[in-house]
Amino acid sequence: MSILLVVLFVGPIAAALLCALTPLPLGRAVSVISGFGSLGTTLALATTTRRHAVHALHYLQADALSTVFLLATALLYALVSLYTIGYLRGARLDTTPNSETVARHEHRYDRRLYAGINLFAWAMLMAPLVNGFALLWIAVEITTVVSALLVAFDGTNRATEAAWKYVLIASAGLGIALLGTILFYYAGAGVLGASYDLAFDPLLAHAASLPANVVRLGFTLAVLGFGTKVGFFPVHTWLPDAHSEAPTPVSTLLSGSLLAVSFYAVLRYFQVAVATLGPAFPRAVLLAFGIASLALAAFSVVDQRDLKRFLAYSSVEHMGILAIGMGFGTRLATVGVLLHVLAHAAAKGNAFMGAGALVRTFGTKSIGTMRDTIRILPWSASLFLLALLALTAAPPFGIFRSEFYIISGGLSAGHFVGVVALVALVTVAFGGLAWTATRLAFETRNDPSDHHGFGEPSRWLYLPPILGMAALLVLGVHPPASLLDLLVKGAAELGGGV
Repeated sequence: MSILLVVLFVGPIAAALLCALTPLPLGRAVSVISGFGSLGTTLALATTTRRHAVHALHYLQADALSTVFLLATALLYALVSLYTIGYLRGARLDTTPNSETVARHEHRYDRRLYAGINLFAWAMLMAPLVNGFALLWIAVEITTVVSALLVAFDGTNRATEAAWKYVLIASAGLGIALLGTILFYYAGAGVLGASYDLAFDPLLAHAASLPANVVRLGFTLAVLGFGTKVGFFPVHTWLPDAHSEAPTPVSTLLSGSLLAVSFYAVLRYFQVAVATLGPAFPRAVLLAFGIASLALAAFSVVDQRDLKRFLAYSSVEHMGILAIGMGFGTRLATVGVLLHVLAHAAAKGNAFMGAGALVRTFGTKSIGTMRDTIRILPWSASLFLLALLALTAAPPFGIFRSEFYIISGGLSAGHFVGVVALVALVTVAFGGLAWTATRLAFETRNDPSDHHGFGEPSRWLYLPPILGMAALLVLGVHPPASLLDLLVKGAAELGGGV
């Protein structure tokens, strides 16, 4: 099975190179093959990692925990590889090239976007695959560089400003995370010797011998530092701008995958902190960040006018839910957290892909000018509405099941105040999401003539959300037994209680 790790390592970056160097039709096909190939490889890998970890080349490792995050990224990578076809074709409907120069420019744009998406997916697949805290930090840093370039891809002033803001805040945060990583090395070197290379397993095996105060400080810095990429309050401020200004395929990967991959980094430090300090302090830190982030997002969602910023704040909400679930600490709550990672990736991916179709059709991101969307875009708008319902934790979608697990786990551990806060804030967010969904779907436009020229820009814009919706229904109605085994094994690796 170690060959699967090598395939995941080589495939997407090879696809990125081919997209940059070959004609566009070939690059388009290579992207789809790489996306679905990565998803198939990850599914095959999951059959092994639900029983034991897999290693390759000393620097690559996959266990149940990392495989959950690989699945979230690979799913979105596959869907986005299809969606990008429609996204770029839809763009061509807006402007007819009037010269060979314009046509060449658009061709270069398409090739570079395909190359960038494959490179971004590669970086996000690498973060859960690398074996060691230093390599993990490097992988997350690579995701920052690549995604910042993609945020600025359209070259507008607002996109450039959002990319710079993202780079400055994320770089400062990762500098803090680097300091936390250095403290973990200092703690490990005192026990394992100066040659210790920050691999995960040796540090976990000797965690009880590590200096508690050093680990406590290192973990806190790691949560704050990587929390800038997760979108934790108060270091979330780059996120709404970046998600709003990036091309829609990039926004989809940012929100559904990048935030989760950054949360994975936090969980690796959490493992060592729990093994060294006991569960109380690490869980309290995550619970505090989670409640603060959920509170900010719940009230921000209610008052958003930009559709993509609205979805970005919803992502902050769900990252807060993940942190709260880890703060509860029971096995059931931790299983819920890992299931939530997968369900949120599918739901938020669908939501951003649907939003892309709406923005393309209406020519604006303003929620106030979008009305009667179900009649104008029957497929895209209907799937977008279902994605918003899924994000509100409505049954029968996967987020309903994952939040049910988290709340049940919190109640079983006696975290009544935390559960009340979670339910109350999620209810506020539900109101904002439901209100916006109702306005977009069912309020009619005053001028029927505005419908002229509207319609589905491309079937490639709604075929991927159909696949994503199928995944959401499977996760909510009847998750496969093998997947549940993987989630339970991942929760055990995180030290989830009974």
